[in-house]
Amino acid sequence: MMIKMEKKGEWLVGNLGDAEAGMPAGQLLREQWKLPKKLVHLLFQHKDILLDGLSVGQHVITAAGQEIRLRVCQPEELGLAPVTHPLTILYEDDHLLVADKPAGILLHPTEPGHQETLDHWVAGHFQRTGIQAKVRHIHRLDQDTSGAVLYAKHALAAALLDERLRLRQIKRNYIAFVHGQLKQKQGTIDQPIGRDRHHPQRRRVSPHGETAITHFLVRQSWRDAALLECRLDTGRTHQIRVHLSYLGHPLIGDVLYGGRAEFGLKRQALHAERLRFLHPFGEQEIEVYADWPPELLELQQRLS
Repeated sequence: MMIKMEKKGEWLVGNLGDAEAGMPAGQLLREQWKLPKKLVHLLFQHKDILLDGLSVGQHVITAAGQEIRLRVCQPEELGLAPVTHPLTILYEDDHLLVADKPAGILLHPTEPGHQETLDHWVAGHFQRTGIQAKVRHIHRLDQDTSGAVLYAKHALAAALLDERLRLRQIKRNYIAFVHGQLKQKQGTIDQPIGRDRHHPQRRRVSPHGETAITHFLVRQSWRDAALLECRLDTGRTHQIRVHLSYLGHPLIGDVLYGGRAEFGLKRQALHAERLRFLHPFGEQEIEVYADWPPELLELQQRLS
């Protein structure tokens, strides 16, 4: 478990406790804190780890109460041109940021000409607030999906969050309006997803695809539609859209996967409502909610 650390210029600074005492510094970083081995090697090689202000080697034994400094926040290029645009920030601290993505905008550039994505807006926020860091999103949302997106504000935070995502320790909950009534009130869709050979933009359930697991719970039902809460264990492209279409209940508005464009909705009815995870620095629980956009609130009212 990583200790709580604050950003001070190019350094992350914290104090070691009893749980971190009495072991070689290299072992603390690699085995207890699970830092990438390459990063640990570079920290010691460049003398970018200090204990009580002194550069130390990997075999120096740590002690409770020592101040530890890691130089991991060196100035970086943003990685793309910053765009000034209003950005709804759901959570932010020294290490990470959660932004609320509206539907209709790409999360990141997929072609050289894309100059207006959520990543560009986050770059604009970094520039305005003096953050000299590469824009790093931890997971993705489709263009017409709205909701919470997690970003790291330095390379170490990105490495730790990427690993937690791989270990399924970042819980992502979505709300989805689908066609029809489901027979089951809750369930798990464990079906691999691969590319559709006949349509370059589509994905499909395929025995040769990658593992994909979606849990769902029916929150509300109407005569010809239902509101589901979905939780992902994996993050395959179009995963919820493919899995719900496979069940025979495509998303309202998702014409790519068999849904119908009804109720004036110009997008698929999918919203990333909640993110929940333990903070990589200090392990406190972070739970972030993204309010439903007006068009989904209106859809719920029209169905009711």
